[in-house]
Amino acid sequence: MAQLFEQSKKVIEAHLAGSSIRAISGSMVAYEGNVQFKSAGFGGGDGVLAGLKRRATGEKLSLMECSGNGRVFFAVNGQYVSVVNLNNETLQVESQQLLCFVGNLRTDVRFAGLRGASSGAGLFTTTVTGQGQVALLSAGGPLIYLEVSPQYPLIVDPDAFVACQGNLNQSFVTDVSWRTFVGQDAGEAFSLRFDGQGLVLIQPAER
Repeated sequence: MAQLFEQSKKVIEAHLAGSSIRAISGSMVAYEGNVQFKSAGFGGGDGVLAGLKRRATGEKLSLMECSGNGRVFFAVNGQYVSVVNLNNETLQVESQQLLCFVGNLRTDVRFAGLRGASSGAGLFTTTVTGQGQVALLSAGGPLIYLEVSPQYPLIVDPDAFVACQGNLNQSFVTDVSWRTFVGQDAGEAFSLRFDGQGLVLIQPAER
């Protein structure tokens, strides 16, 4: 199986030994060895149904497949990178924060709930499930890992949210006061609330 390493704070290095990796299209910045690149297809390697679901929900994920023997380096616009290990778990991640992944992993789209009763707009996120490694992007600095426990639910700015894993329930809460206080009072103000047991990953900058 291919392996991912944090070559630097902003570059992921993938080692291929007769194996393959899926990555965001256009994220390869260098490679060495005998490596082939091709589009992962309409469903991103997970089938036509996955592609149709992404198109219907607007959760876009354009992937390429890199296979062969050698080393491949990935980066996107100088953003910070982090590797998350999954052991038959599910990672819920914003699609624009997903850089690459290896192993026995499958992506899908999950309905995250309604943004608010007044708008009725739905929110969707990408899920990565199985065993392997996932490289994530974060703006403004390295990812921040926040633990959620039944005693301590977590409230997160949706523009800072990157990913989450564990036995978590996600809901939306209206919290106009603090957003107005920091100058973010445009549109419908809402935050993400996480209850249960798990980890929430955020970035120190807003989208």
